[in-house]
Amino acid sequence: MEPSAVPNQSSASTNSVLEILLSVSVLEAIPDAVVAVNQQGVILQINSQTEKLFDYTRDELIGQKIEMLVPERQRGAHHDHREQFHARPKIRRMGSGLDLYGRRRDGSELSVEISLSPLGTGDAMVVLTVIRDISDRKHIEEQLRRAHDELERRRSREVRDSQNRMSLIVDSSQDAIIGKTLDGVITHWNKGAEQMYGYTPQEIIGRSITTLCPKDRVDEIPGILERIRHGERVEYFESVRVTKDGRRLDVSISVSPILDHEGRVAGASAIARNITAQKKIEGQLRQSQKMEAVGRLAGGVAHDFNNLLGIVSACSELLRSRVDADSGEYVDNIREAAKRGASLTRQLLAFSRRQPVQPQLLDLNDRLRDVSKLLHPLMGDDVEIVLLPRSEAAVVEADPGQLDQIVVNLAVNARDAMPRGGKLVLETGVFDFDQSFANDHPGLAVGRYVMLAVSDNGVGMIEATRARIFEPFFTTKEMGKGTGLGLATVYGIVKQSGGHIWAYSEPDRGTTFKIYLPSAGHKLGKTTESSEAEVLPPRREGVTILLAEDEPIMRRVTRKMLEEHGYKVLEANDGKAALEVIKKGDEQVDLTLTDVVMKGMSGPELALRLIDKDPAMKVVYMSGYTGELVANQGLDNSIRLLEKPFTRATLLKTLDAALGSGD
Repeated sequence: MEPSAVPNQSSASTNSVLEILLSVSVLEAIPDAVVAVNQQGVILQINSQTEKLFDYTRDELIGQKIEMLVPERQRGAHHDHREQFHARPKIRRMGSGLDLYGRRRDGSELSVEISLSPLGTGDAMVVLTVIRDISDRKHIEEQLRRAHDELERRRSREVRDSQNRMSLIVDSSQDAIIGKTLDGVITHWNKGAEQMYGYTPQEIIGRSITTLCPKDRVDEIPGILERIRHGERVEYFESVRVTKDGRRLDVSISVSPILDHEGRVAGASAIARNITAQKKIEGQLRQSQKMEAVGRLAGGVAHDFNNLLGIVSACSELLRSRVDADSGEYVDNIREAAKRGASLTRQLLAFSRRQPVQPQLLDLNDRLRDVSKLLHPLMGDDVEIVLLPRSEAAVVEADPGQLDQIVVNLAVNARDAMPRGGKLVLETGVFDFDQSFANDHPGLAVGRYVMLAVSDNGVGMIEATRARIFEPFFTTKEMGKGTGLGLATVYGIVKQSGGHIWAYSEPDRGTTFKIYLPSAGHKLGKTTESSEAEVLPPRREGVTILLAEDEPIMRRVTRKMLEEHGYKVLEANDGKAALEVIKKGDEQVDLTLTDVVMKGMSGPELALRLIDKDPAMKVVYMSGYTGELVANQGLDNSIRLLEKPFTRATLLKTLDAALGSGD
């Protein structure tokens, strides 16, 4: 039962009780803000919760009027309420339903609940004011009230429960589900959309859907919305959208009309699925199928052409002894042309994988030492040839003549890319590829492979050229200076040998071809040295990695491998974005993993800036180029380098070594 007035007690007893109640230790035991105020409204004591809530120190508040914690617009009324309370003091508990506000040091306001407890006699009254911040609760209550009012007007309780369940389903979807008005203004944004595009609901709701469209696709939005206005559905059309950080995504989109309770079209719901990785794989498959089809065509043409050349060659031989000396020159020209045609035919057969082969067990390291002797006169004195065997043995089962042809063809292309001289690097190594790696590289089977990397520091290639280099008769050389069959032949030989080939190149950065052939070391009864052990290093919980990589799929796959091993990963799509992550300072970065060649700022330049800010920063580079070639791009040999493509074991062991046991 609530008392109507303060009980009568002796003055001495009251003062003793007041001293105890106003002691800091007692006030600190109360979880809410507590302010002790005398009858004149002067603050006598506060606890630390008051300091946190209003952003004043104890010294700044004690001795001041309580009205300084009240919004200016309410101070006059508050003074009157205080006078009335002292005239008839009684305990007033929280939850009275009053709409009360407090004022912080910076002038901002907060919703509060207040409990008043008068202590002492009329001559020595002190009021303990307990203040509780209910801003979040008020905000939630307001949101709930609005939601409740809307649902009450439109839906029954059963429909409301159904909507709640649907909302959970929508938010659990990995697809982007977006609601919008018929004018294209975004009204709903699920978690899938946030993950796909990078915008939070607060950032995107209320903006136009064209925010997600590249400039060359904006015109498709009005047509889609017009069809929705007429109640039509737009199903499974493929387009391109842009993320918050500027990346372009291939997406499959379905758009459906949203109807109001009267059956009229009130808006649109779009479901978008990221098919970027799928499109890339489809492109690789189409390219592979095209190469296979061209190979079959080339093989058929080559065999027919061989028959014709055989006739030409035989007839020229017969004619040579039947013509006079003056006509013999013409017969010799015919024979020479037939020889050149036969050489082209052999290249076509190699590309089509129909050339007869005689596979042998051989050590690629030994073979390269022999071939390199033939390359010196071919490359010239202004090209340095470097051999880098990364393993003791690199045993494969292949035709030695075809392996020589691979190296010579790649060397000739490198020579053409270095008109002023340079460096040719021939590197070997042994790698174990697991299922995870095979999944990310279609067509490659799990197992041990021998790598042959041929690198140059020449002019490099743009992406459009790199995408077509293995096509027969595709060449960037002048008329008469190339047949366009050299790299096509390399591709055919590698495939015929059960291997895989990838090319890495950037303009003015050089080119690296990496060939992976199945290891045959087990057939010799000895184990080739593997650069990768299957045993993974210990998990690194609580270690933060800054990952700078401008290729979205590569960045996503690398992040996944790191997070599965306990690392926390901060992503950056280029050097500038990486510097912004460091500048924010939200996380302490333990190591930076950066690509060497990125658009804008290179990996070495990023590393220099990071180390300038933090000399203790650890850096690991990754690149499609070999270590020898990367050394010419601003890195010294002491830098740790991950050569792409790398396995999970390689990645984790390299980072573990860079972090050291003391981290």
